[in-house]
Amino acid sequence: MVSRDDTEFLALLVHRGLILRDVAERVFPELQKGAALDELLVHHTGLSAETISRWRRTRGGEIPEIPGYEILGKAGSGGTADVFRVREKKAQRVIALKVLNVESTRNTKTRSAFASEARLLEKLRHKGLVEGYGVFKSGNTYFSKMEFIEGHTLLELLDDGHTFDEKAALRVVLGAAEVLTYLASQNIIHRDIKPGNIMISSAGELKLIDLGFAGRSDEAPAESDTTVGTVHYLSPEQARGGATADERSDIYSLGVTLFHLVVGRLPFESSDDREVLRMQVMQSLKSPELKSRGLSHQLQYFIEKMMAKDLEARYQSWQELIDDVRQQIEGRESLDFEKQIRERAAKRR
Repeated sequence: MVSRDDTEFLALLVHRGLILRDVAERVFPELQKGAALDELLVHHTGLSAETISRWRRTRGGEIPEIPGYEILGKAGSGGTADVFRVREKKAQRVIALKVLNVESTRNTKTRSAFASEARLLEKLRHKGLVEGYGVFKSGNTYFSKMEFIEGHTLLELLDDGHTFDEKAALRVVLGAAEVLTYLASQNIIHRDIKPGNIMISSAGELKLIDLGFAGRSDEAPAESDTTVGTVHYLSPEQARGGATADERSDIYSLGVTLFHLVVGRLPFESSDDREVLRMQVMQSLKSPELKSRGLSHQLQYFIEKMMAKDLEARYQSWQELIDDVRQQIEGRESLDFEKQIRERAAKRR
């Protein structure tokens, strides 16, 4: 009888492209007759027993083996890289390793962008940014070292059904805007603001993560003929493709994020990315939820001004946005405080 572990391992190797499907089909009948899978793989692929053993240990290369680091668990996964929580043996500290996946490692441009992001993060220092400790290579594995943050991204919270009231959502916008003000002071545009790139730590601190698309505000994206960023959060000028973004583009993306937090869905939705891009450029913002959920007129104003199609009608700087949002938060807290005083006074009567 074939063990479940062997069946799953064989399927994993095919899925990860480490062996061809026809090889697995030749191996499986012999496996059913009682032959040892590892020996069969060595015989049918010509690979060494050590290679097969390493694939066993690492789930077909899914879990990296990097000297000096103990893998404690997988913390996240993206299109080009995976993030692992590890113990750095020499320093005896827990950090995060962002490891470029095998397919991306073969792409020269992706490797270069990965290294650029790590070096950029290493130079920046702000309480709202994950600290970067450099980029490295071990064998054929490219990885960067970063501060490990215990917590969840806004997207994870949304996917888990967490709801954000107006006050909580505005505090997210204020925290993100303060980090992005710092980036702007360094002449850096993030270009990929979205709930998946904003993390709330277990201590309640906001952290902006993933600078993979970040660049100078006075330069066009490297891939000038394509859009850069995540389709559903792109500003109209980015959606047109090849546009040089400035901080107002990030303001638009943060506006989409604010909409997502308080409404629970995206403002422009379609299974076709090209249709979403068309909506970002052409379609006016319409959401009955903004009016039906008891959200303040001020919040509606923030969203509409942050997501204005016309660059000149949008907030022109992070400071302008921060001043407006902070005033709204402080005003709400003042009203809440006054309400509490009135309620306490009423109870004493």
